[in-house]
Amino acid sequence: MRLDPNLAAFLEVLTPCEEGVGRNVRPQPRGAVLSCLRGIGKELMASTPVRIPWWAWTWPLVACIVLVLQLVLGSGGPLDAAEAFALIATVFAAVYHAEVIASRVGEPFGTLVLAVAVTIIEVALIVSMMITGGPEKAVLARDTVFAAVMIVCNGIVGLCLLAGGMRHREQAFQLQGANAALVVLIALTTLTLVFPNVTTTTEGPTFSPAQLIFAATVSLVLYASFLFVQTVRHRDFFLPASGGTEEVHAPPSSNRVALLSGALLLVSLVAVVALAKALTPIMEFGIEKAGAPKSVVGIVIAGLVLLPEGLAAFRAARANRLQTSMNLALGSVLASIGLTIPAVAAVSLLLHKPLSLGINAKEGVLLALTLLVSVITLGTGRTTVLQGIVHLVIFAVFVFLSIVP
Repeated sequence: MRLDPNLAAFLEVLTPCEEGVGRNVRPQPRGAVLSCLRGIGKELMASTPVRIPWWAWTWPLVACIVLVLQLVLGSGGPLDAAEAFALIATVFAAVYHAEVIASRVGEPFGTLVLAVAVTIIEVALIVSMMITGGPEKAVLARDTVFAAVMIVCNGIVGLCLLAGGMRHREQAFQLQGANAALVVLIALTTLTLVFPNVTTTTEGPTFSPAQLIFAATVSLVLYASFLFVQTVRHRDFFLPASGGTEEVHAPPSSNRVALLSGALLLVSLVAVVALAKALTPIMEFGIEKAGAPKSVVGIVIAGLVLLPEGLAAFRAARANRLQTSMNLALGSVLASIGLTIPAVAAVSLLLHKPLSLGINAKEGVLLALTLLVSVITLGTGRTTVLQGIVHLVIFAVFVFLSIVP
């Protein structure tokens, strides 16, 4: 790569003498140094985002217009197609705004913003469906949370490892950060999705009110502890390893652009979840006509809500930023459990809504296999295409057995 002449002169001034202890170094003119600094500043200013692309604000606006039309005119063939298009387009807009914010606040806060924002709105969607639905919605939270674990740990992680491995052969990430996330994930999934099947106070895969309060408290404590470790105590565990080859983010955007992207990210995520909810009756009708189990509804909801995070993680892995990809994937699944369980527990207790959290034996085997493979896959700090293929195969098994139980 050819260097700018002014930059070369500036580096020559800073470079220490390599041969001859008493060698005289010809001083460079001050003008060359100042010109070099001005050139560097101009390049940085040119590469810093100063405006938002048209599509990044147009698609959220289109989604809002489609939602208004849906409220006024009701569902229909052309309008349903417009909702599906707006949903996909708004996902791309949400990913763009999340990356702008991530470049501004840095890791791991950038990935945390997207994970928590998506999960909060996902919780709002589940809670609203629980409140307006009947007893058949008692398993919606369980199905959605379990589907989120399978989609993230097998689908998103597998796709990221495969795509990154095909492009970069071998990728590395911080082992301590992955281990911390997996420890919390194993505890959360076992305590909230498996333990309801072995408790004896109530019949079936349910918790008693006291047990439900305890499970919700434990979930909050575990997730809050993980956030403290990720953002304060051991933040370096979730940053790219020093000396690594990960490509860095683009230069940080201005405060104005970052704030505008934050507002548009919130609008985009709300629109994505609202569109997903609007399309849910159509999906339920199609699933019923196809003869698939009702649990597929939870898979579809989790998949739609996780689209922004999945796409962002995939792009990060292809850009050789596997640490960012793992932060997104593991952080999103922890947020999904750590925030969803307390929220649905509160709704169940306050509004006396039925809630079933325990998974069946088939799902328990899939969960155990997923956690075991994840511990092995992420236990070395380096990955190849093989690990990605294994995770994707497990994800395919999950989807197949959900449709053909």
